[in-house]
Amino acid sequence: MLRLTKQTDYAIVLMCRLAASADVGGVQNARDLAGAVQLPLPTVSKILKLLARAELLFSQRGVKGGYSLARPATEIAIRDIIEALEGPIAITECLDDAGGCGIECSCPVKGNWGRINDAVRDALGGIPLAEMTQDFSFPEPSPAPQTTHGKSTPAPLRAEAQ
Repeated sequence: MLRLTKQTDYAIVLMCRLAASADVGGVQNARDLAGAVQLPLPTVSKILKLLARAELLFSQRGVKGGYSLARPATEIAIRDIIEALEGPIAITECLDDAGGCGIECSCPVKGNWGRINDAVRDALGGIPLAEMTQDFSFPEPSPAPQTTHGKSTPAPLRAEAQ
């Protein structure tokens, strides 16, 4: 089965969150992002660092620091995000730079696997991050419970927009 790791899945979610908020100011810190997508802060911090190292995000230090997209969401492909976390896309060992298949030299289907791999890479390269954020919006994080004189009271409920 071909499957992305949870970390890569979370990276795409985080990138979508940043893309969706790019027109609102763009810079978000790791803590706010973790709350917005409901993931643990250490996981979010690790993923953001990997995405910044791959030059998909800008990292700004300081009080008003945080992360923002390094390029417009229309110019970042889903393949870029996957490769930033997983490395080059290779659906079989013979397509990986390291190799490791015992019959690689005499394999009669290696060329066909190359065609399939190219099709997968091209498909993922043809889906810009901007398309991933078109059909949905992220819910706002729930406000923390308010305290009154040492007692916790539930946060007020927000009415859903119809």
